[in-house]
Amino acid sequence: MIRALTGYSTRRPWKVIALWAVLGVALSALTPTLFDRVTQNRAGDFLPRSYDSAAALHIAKERFGVNPDATTVTVLVARSDGKALSAADQKRVEAEAAKLGKRRVIMPREDDGPQQFLIPDRSQTPRIAPAMTAPDRSFELLSFELIGNRADKGVQGVYRTFREAARTRFSEAGMRTGFTGALADTVDTVDSRKTATTVGSGLIMGLIILLNVLVFRSVLAALLPLLAVAVIGFVAAGAVAGAAMLTGLKLDASTPGLINVVLFGIGIDYLLFLLFRFREQLRARPEQSAREVAAQVSGRVGTAITSAALTIVAAFATLGVATFGQFRSMGPAIAVAVLVMLLGSLTLLPALLAAAGRKMFWPSRAALRGEPRGGRAARLGALVTRRPLMMLTASVALLAALAAGLIGISMDYGQGGSGARTPAAATAAEISRTLPAGVSDPTSVFVTATDGGTLTADRLDGLSRALTQVKGVGQVARTVLNKDHRAARIDLYPTADPQSQQARDLASGPIRAAVAQHTPAGTTAHVGGTPAIIADMSAAVDRDLTIVFPVAAALIALILLLLLRSLLAPVILMLSVGLAFAATLGAATLLFQHVLGKPGVSFALPLVLFLFVVALGTDYNILITDRIREEMRRPGTARAAVARAVQHTTPAIATAGVVLAASFASLITSPGNEQMAFAMTLGITLSALVVSLVLVPALAALLGRAMWWPIRPRPTAGGHRQDRVTEPAPEPDRVTAY
Repeated sequence: MIRALTGYSTRRPWKVIALWAVLGVALSALTPTLFDRVTQNRAGDFLPRSYDSAAALHIAKERFGVNPDATTVTVLVARSDGKALSAADQKRVEAEAAKLGKRRVIMPREDDGPQQFLIPDRSQTPRIAPAMTAPDRSFELLSFELIGNRADKGVQGVYRTFREAARTRFSEAGMRTGFTGALADTVDTVDSRKTATTVGSGLIMGLIILLNVLVFRSVLAALLPLLAVAVIGFVAAGAVAGAAMLTGLKLDASTPGLINVVLFGIGIDYLLFLLFRFREQLRARPEQSAREVAAQVSGRVGTAITSAALTIVAAFATLGVATFGQFRSMGPAIAVAVLVMLLGSLTLLPALLAAAGRKMFWPSRAALRGEPRGGRAARLGALVTRRPLMMLTASVALLAALAAGLIGISMDYGQGGSGARTPAAATAAEISRTLPAGVSDPTSVFVTATDGGTLTADRLDGLSRALTQVKGVGQVARTVLNKDHRAARIDLYPTADPQSQQARDLASGPIRAAVAQHTPAGTTAHVGGTPAIIADMSAAVDRDLTIVFPVAAALIALILLLLLRSLLAPVILMLSVGLAFAATLGAATLLFQHVLGKPGVSFALPLVLFLFVVALGTDYNILITDRIREEMRRPGTARAAVARAVQHTTPAIATAGVVLAASFASLITSPGNEQMAFAMTLGITLSALVVSLVLVPALAALLGRAMWWPIRPRPTAGGHRQDRVTEPAPEPDRVTAY
């Protein structure tokens, strides 16, 4: 099957290239719109109904008409001169708010290009209502509601338009305004990082191109990987969005961006694997046609690429057993994307090699001149096989030292707030100095009648009074009944930040205990709101970690067992990538929690990092072990075989690892993704440069052919490679790519 795909692609390269180009262009315009329709941002929507906060959210939707797609912004209005609001001022504020609530806010469009008709119009008339007045009348709060995902650029544009209109209206009335809430904080963060994001992404892309130019000394080989992977990435993203629409799967708003980074990184990895092997074979067989070489290389490397891709697919498929919907939806989304990238790697990439031929390495002529004598890769291979125990000890010591950072690790369940760095956070801080911190994001208790009767405020008075006695609850709002009086909502305003550990403990402990004890007979009650949702997320994530980790590890080990046909080698590889994972998470914990003083590492980091480091790290391990086994079938000692394998695979693994690490580093410019960017970058770097190029070869040199027990590769006569790895004099003025 693999050779059939690669064979057809190298025989009919232009047909394959044309097909992918058409699909890529078409889906590049459609995909952003499709993703907008299949993403959601409310963490509570990802929890199963069995969780208390999810049940509360369901009641809010069904009984109180809460729109699950709504996002609320709290608007602070105060006098510009700092004086307290008078009765006339309050009437003026309410009058201006009413006018704003009748005005349709038009979504701004960046240009009038032909693709604009594909972008959904988020223009809408906002819902505005008075919320609360400060006890000292220093300000009044308004509640402003928009429909749409806060990650949607159209919704962000509508918010910016409304914000400017509100500022202008209230300024003319002698008032100043402040805005806070998830949408406000997201927009402030995006705006503050716009320049950094553009510059950072450009620098990383330039680094990748420069690295390819230095390695291949070719313009075409430097640029073609980016173009090819971009085309496949558009098709893969379109496939994910289309599959989500057909199946009704809802993705977290951060998933599309993560998919793009993953596809870019692994796609370039796979193309680099092909390019390095293609160049090696062109050097070894100058008399053979480039198209024949492309077919042979694609078939041979295609097997390793397929195994590597299926490892990633299998790893993320295990997220199907997760209870937290954000993880459960991420798994199939990334699996589908990687499968499309695999298809492109077996068709488009071989077609490009066949079509370009030796011109792929233009304008460098030296790139195809005979087999090189050696280089840094050869010296590394010689060092690892000459002193394997020392290299093994050093690499394990480095990884173990980083893993020690795991001591005292805590999870941070914050939803992306950026602290005091944004105007939204400053507004929230101003509100909390006068009112409870939870006033803009209350914890809500939903009560429903189960005895067929109706609810009244008097019937729920005991529960309401009990909640006012809970330490940490600053204020309890009056009871609100729905239309048929069969459901009620009691809003609580905690004194702690709704996303803090203190608020989470309050919601999951004293508040739920008070609700359980004082809920009237014939009713049921559920606690909802951000702190309760975060508490339930914590329980769901803890459960998922204990299940997904061993299932994913077992599935990857099974794939390695089938691929390597060995019992010992898969154990070695799994232990090595497991150590790399522990080292990476330990380093992230050390930096963000212990050095920078964060509450902990992001709750999603351990699981996502485990899957990426183990799956992608296994990619590099598959490449090096596959080459080690191939070389061990040639005449000579096992250590000479390991040295040759390191010499020939180091350029591909090192370049691919650096490129993939740089791809993940681009996430650092995305708000809220700093931890993910750091951990992914470090994890891939350790997996490629330490584990695959030092630790695994050192173990292979120590174990020899016993590494493949019980089926050991036997040397065969007629090997055309030398057993001795040459070690040339260093060339300090030249970048060595082999």
